[in-house]
Amino acid sequence: MEKKIKRIFRRFTGVVTSTKMDKTAVVLVERIVMHKRYKKQYKVSRKYKVHDEKNQVKVGEKVKFEECRPLSKDKRWRIV
Repeated sequence: MEKKIKRIFRRFTGVVTSTKMDKTAVVLVERIVMHKRYKKQYKVSRKYKVHDEKNQVKVGEKVKFEECRPLSKDKRWRIV
């Protein structure tokens, strides 16, 4: 009897900020968080290094990317 392994990949959407590296794009992800005590909303942002096999994305584009195996020291994400 075979077990099915359900893989859960985290997915994000962000804006490409840099494509200067080969086969890599830097993507900025912004999200809105509410303060626990004061109930004020504020933006939190983070940059991810994303694998772009064919160097297709351009700066300013909106992209979706998901988690994958480690491709280098910093890259653990792949464009969908």
